[in-house]
Amino acid sequence: MVIKVPGLIIPPLTPFTARYMVDYDALRAEIDYIIEKCSPSAITAAGVEAQEYQYLGMDERKELIRKTVELTGNRCPVVVGVSHPSIKTVVELCREAEHVNAEAVQLLAPLRPFGGKPSGRQMVEYFKEAAKNTSLPIVCYLNAGPGADVPPETMVEIASIDSVKYFKESSRDMRRIGRLIEEIDHAGLARYFTTNEMLLPTLMLGGSGATMPPPLAAIAAGIVKAYTEGDFGRAAELQRKFHQFPGKWADLGLTPILKYAMGLLGIELGEPYPPFGGMSKSDTEGIRKMLDNIGLAAFAGRM
Repeated sequence: MVIKVPGLIIPPLTPFTARYMVDYDALRAEIDYIIEKCSPSAITAAGVEAQEYQYLGMDERKELIRKTVELTGNRCPVVVGVSHPSIKTVVELCREAEHVNAEAVQLLAPLRPFGGKPSGRQMVEYFKEAAKNTSLPIVCYLNAGPGADVPPETMVEIASIDSVKYFKESSRDMRRIGRLIEEIDHAGLARYFTTNEMLLPTLMLGGSGATMPPPLAAIAAGIVKAYTEGDFGRAAELQRKFHQFPGKWADLGLTPILKYAMGLLGIELGEPYPPFGGMSKSDTEGIRKMLDNIGLAAFAGRM
């Protein structure tokens, strides 16, 4: 296992210029912030939907991968996103990940491009084919909506593939998460990571941590630290912050909220890629007040 547990796998939000090119100066500042303030076990390059990698062509996506690895340096491991319905494209991105000396690759359980729910057998074969074509450990990424809703028994079967060493679970379903921590993490098949709302329950059940972008990850780092030190009251106090941020504003979309919050912390990441994103003045005023109320500025140490 190359990713320290319990811990956080953190995907930097992708900053865009006014012409919607990736702003690598802003990405540098963001990665420095993540390493200084968020205690990452790993950084994810172009791996989750909040990173808006879907808007990039293949060459641009590979450049974002290379620059994320370069800007991270040797300060923490990098997990490279290789998600695509086509195994041929997955293999191409795995080759890129190997070329830049990534520690692992992250692969979304995909929907079928022609519609309909993929079968459990199809999901298992998809991950087996990916595993045959890379020497790197695989993070199985589960996010129903952009990806498939994979049943627990299929996930356990995927976890039995030797190369699948980690899971990233986005469901926020406590019954499902508890079962899979037991059947995957405690069973020694793979390490199980969830997301911000589920971080402390995940740790308490013996899971391995969570994945989330900044500045959520700054709060999460405090939760992990308090939990590992046995200060469960402090861990619970910090976990409560996630009930307001970002959940209260979830209908606006995670990326616009977090890009706005990072701007308040002095790291400008631009607007989400059009036509999605953008917030009204009343939304931004409400979010700013909420961030003041939960004390994000003091906790994250940048405002």
